[in-house]
Formats: sequence, C-alpha cells, structure tokens
Amino acid sequence: AYEIPLRIVGSEMCIRDRWKGSAIAMSRLISFVVPVYNEEKSLEILYDKILENMPDEYETEIIFVNDGSTDQSATVIKEIIAKDKRVHLISFRKNFGKAMALESGFRNAHGTIVITMDADLQDDPVEIPNFIAKIDEGYDLVSGWKEKRQDPLEKRLPSKLFNKVTAKLSGVQLHDFNCGYKAYRKEVIDAIDVYGELHRYIPVLAHRKGFRIAEISVHHNKRQFGKSKYGFERYLRGLFDSLTVAFLGKYYDRPMHLFGRGGLLCGLAGGIICIYLLVLKLMGNAIGGRPLLVLGVLLLVLGVQMFSTGFIGDMIVDATYRRRYDESHIKEKI
Repeated sequence: AYEIPLRIVGSEMCIRDRWKGSAIAMSRLISFVVPVYNEEKSLEILYDKILENMPDEYETEIIFVNDGSTDQSATVIKEIIAKDKRVHLISFRKNFGKAMALESGFRNAHGTIVITMDADLQDDPVEIPNFIAKIDEGYDLVSGWKEKRQDPLEKRLPSKLFNKVTAKLSGVQLHDFNCGYKAYRKEVIDAIDVYGELHRYIPVLAHRKGFRIAEISVHHNKRQFGKSKYGFERYLRGLFDSLTVAFLGKYYDRPMHLFGRGGLLCGLAGGIICIYLLVLKLMGNAIGGRPLLVLGVLLLVLGVQMFSTGFIGDMIVDATYRRRYDESHIKEKI
C-alpha cells in the first residue's frame, strides 16, 4: 500500500510517493480511482461490490483518494488495505476538490483501463463489465449517463441545462457531462491535465486530443449515507469553466484566430467612423465635441490591442511547442 500526503510549498504542490509491495502485471490491470470525502459508511460496501463485479480475466487496483475527509474515511480505507494489498490510499492534508483528487489518482494509476466512480454508492459497480466491453469495442473514453437520475428535482434541472449548454459550446454530444462514472484508456489520462472544475469537461479535453468517446446509460442509486457535497454554486463555477473549455477547444493553439477577428472588426468599424468624421471636417463641420469621434478612436485603439494580444498569444504558443513537444495527438507510429 502507499500513502501520498499533499503539502503546499509556496505555490507548489508536492506529492510524496511511498510504494510498498511487488509490481503487478499491467497488461490486464483495471485501476479504479475513487475520490472520497466523508463517506466512511459506504467504503467497505463499495469495495466489496467492485470486487464482486470485476471480470475474472482482469487484475484489480483500487485507489481511494481521501480528499481531506473529517470523518473516519481514512481509517476505514487503511483497514481495507490491511487485508487487501490491491487497495491503495492517497490522503490530502485538506479538501482540494474533486479535480485534484482525480488528477492525483490518475498520476498514480497503473492499469491499462482506469475507471472513476464516486464513493457514495450512487454509481452502481454492476456497470463495470459494460464499461470494459465498450472500451474493448475500440473507444478511448466511455462516459456514464444517469438516464434515470435518483436525485432531487433542484439538482436535476440545473444539471440538464448545464449539459445542454456544454454540449452546444463544446460540440461533444453527451447527455451527462456531470457523471463521474467513466472509463478511460491509460493514454487518455496521460494526455490531459485536470484542475479547477475541469473534471466535468474531461470528455471535451479528450475530444480535442482526437480520442474516441462513447456514452452508455448507467443505473443510478439513491444516496444511502451522508449528504451531497455540492450546492448550486458549482454550476456557476461550471459555467465559467465551460467558457474556458470552449476557448481552449477552438483557439488553444491559434489565439490570433480569435483576437484577430475581434481586432479586425473593431479596427474596421473605428476606421470607417474616423474616415466619415474626416470627410465632415474637410467639409467645414466641427467634429471636436462629437461623441462619435471618441467611439471611433476607442475602436481603433481596441483593435490594435486585440491584434497585439493575438500576436503575444501566438508567440507563447510557439515557445511552448518548441519547449515541450507533445505526441498525445498521434494514434500510431510505424
């Protein structure tokens, strides 16, 4: 077993990794990454159900990421580890959020397939063979769809709106971006970084890299223990992150295509206004006190600024690509 406490040094997040035990054959290994926050009553049940539904031909690795729980979740996980060395624990010093929990689990998973699920038993482990079968069809990421979601109406309605907006902005046609029940090939999680609230947009990030994405309907259970850790504010944060993902998806490596268009429109509009006012001035009209003059000059300045932002963005992208060549977009090399 291993434990990875997180500590903050300035703005750096440092992870100490201590492995104990022998290496596992990776070719048929399934890794489970399970974020945990105050779910002490459900952990033992979830562990039993995962093993009960695992196909016999696969090895199992279960990584519980204790995201600063204030109950006995860590103690329960350590008790499971004491009897099963396939189970591991990553403990944070405080609550960092689901994105950081997933990122830490991803960086320490060794399976060729990685399955993420919540620890509250609402994600039914009976679906595990269905996820694996869909991956075996050739897909790189399989996302769950809680078609009959067992949550209150005040959670379902905002979630439906959020999913529709995200699908429209991203171009990825999934019904349920919020579902944490997903399966990935290892190369997918190696190719993306998850931070902030971007755990909801992993399919969008994977789609941008060219990975094949599928969706399956999954059974969703009612919560048995504890209470939901999310409120309405997560949808507000999600809205801002959806704009970030939409920008990254279209203009990450070509910022001039966004800022250049805005600069061109502003510059043209400002130029037309200023030419019109110049003609009036040559005809003997006073233009010094006209608000239209201020607008024309403002648009010209704004156009120059947007072009400059686009140029600077292109320079940053060029420097980034020259410093770190990334081959995550390549499917095959012969």
